[in-house]
Amino acid sequence: MSFGEFLLVAVLALPAVGAVLVAVTPRDRVARLVGTAVAALTLVGAVLLVFGDHGWFGYGPAPAVQPWHQLDLPWVPGLDLRFHLGVDGISWPLVVLTALLTLLCCGYTLWRVPAGGSGRALVALLLVVEVGILGTFLALDLVLFFAFFEVVLLPMYAIIAGWGGADRRRAARKFALYTLLGSVLLLVGVYVVVAAAGTADIVALTGGAGLSRGTQLAAFTLLGLAFAVKAPLWPLHSWLPDAHTQAPTVGSVILAGVLLKMGTYGLIRVAVGVAPEGARWAAPVLGVLAVAAILIGSLVCLAQDELKRLIAYSSVGHMGFVLLGVATLTATGIQAALIGNIAHGVITGLLFFLAGAVKDRTHTGALAELSGLRETAPRLAGLLGFAAVASLGLPGLAGFWGEAFAVFAAVRRGGPLWITLAVLAAVGGALTAAYFLRLLRQVTHGRPSPAVGRLAPGLAGAELTAWAPLVLLALAVGLAPTLVLGLATGPVDALVGVLR
Repeated sequence: MSFGEFLLVAVLALPAVGAVLVAVTPRDRVARLVGTAVAALTLVGAVLLVFGDHGWFGYGPAPAVQPWHQLDLPWVPGLDLRFHLGVDGISWPLVVLTALLTLLCCGYTLWRVPAGGSGRALVALLLVVEVGILGTFLALDLVLFFAFFEVVLLPMYAIIAGWGGADRRRAARKFALYTLLGSVLLLVGVYVVVAAAGTADIVALTGGAGLSRGTQLAAFTLLGLAFAVKAPLWPLHSWLPDAHTQAPTVGSVILAGVLLKMGTYGLIRVAVGVAPEGARWAAPVLGVLAVAAILIGSLVCLAQDELKRLIAYSSVGHMGFVLLGVATLTATGIQAALIGNIAHGVITGLLFFLAGAVKDRTHTGALAELSGLRETAPRLAGLLGFAAVASLGLPGLAGFWGEAFAVFAAVRRGGPLWITLAVLAAVGGALTAAYFLRLLRQVTHGRPSPAVGRLAPGLAGAELTAWAPLVLLALAVGLAPTLVLGLATGPVDALVGVLR
């Protein structure tokens, strides 16, 4: 086994074994320490995956998927299914982001465990969720991809239902039902592709693999709808605000930070890659729905009066920019989607950490009851201001590049439809600035409300430890977008090559 193969196995095996160890460790705090240590080792393994025999731009015209490292073993020989894992410049940033956010969430539980259950069970579930998300990003076999995609459902349902807010069970059921709908569509789509092509290998399937036009149209419709539920794309988004609002802080961070990215990654890697003719056929519809998500999400945010719910609806708009980039089917647009994924994960993860800190201190999320935060807790108010301006797309911070490139890609695509979509998306960007500035005016300015007036000014060391990496990443990706785009240039160009 090569070093790269060992790392691929380790990145999946460590959180899986760690979840078992956490579950059987009798002492709660010791179990949370074990889980945090395992998450740290997983992050180290994920980072090391970048080292291999590859260049930053070393992709040729074919095949379109050229992993830096891959592991390809027989899984179910009778059905010609293989345990095929691999990582490249499209998946690696998401693998690292998943490992980082899981570590931060596990470490956060050492300081605060939400009410509803033991910290040991919560950390074990977080590690199981990590296995499913990492496996989704690493799988290069369609059936294996589906299996990992489904691993996430039950543990995330348990996190929301067990440690969430007052209406947690209804939100968890809604999350499960929508996800199951997407799963059924994904399963049928996988079956259509595998039955027609005779293989489940994503490397071989990328580019269409001889699939007829009718098969590709049917496959993209099924796969696109499945991933649209997870992304989420309007009008399949209504599970998201309830799940985010009711989930505990660490659950919201994982949901926003990486679980949504399973949908956008699947759309790029599987739906667009496997059914390029279907993607070209559906691109205008996807673009229209993406811009609808941007505008509707922004308008709803302008009317929101609850902190976590506003941030949740902002995700609908931000993921709309990601999906608009994908819909253009251009190198610039897909690059916009990739950096938008990472930026959204970093910034919205930070926003949910901060929203959780505000709610834990004040015991309310109502914006009308949170005025004057900068007077009593200036450090918390300053971090909230930083995260808000990063999320609204201020140049120099991570949120700028994905939105700007998505609009630019739509303009470059040309034609009345795409120019109109670009203009409307830009209007949505302005509305994003409006609702985040409204949020800051209501929460940080004015006279301190009774709930805010009793706050202490300091921040816990555990909070700073969890938030600092996200602040630094928002700055680093904003100032040096090549950290994400440089590694993705080769695979994106290769993917766009098979779309032509």
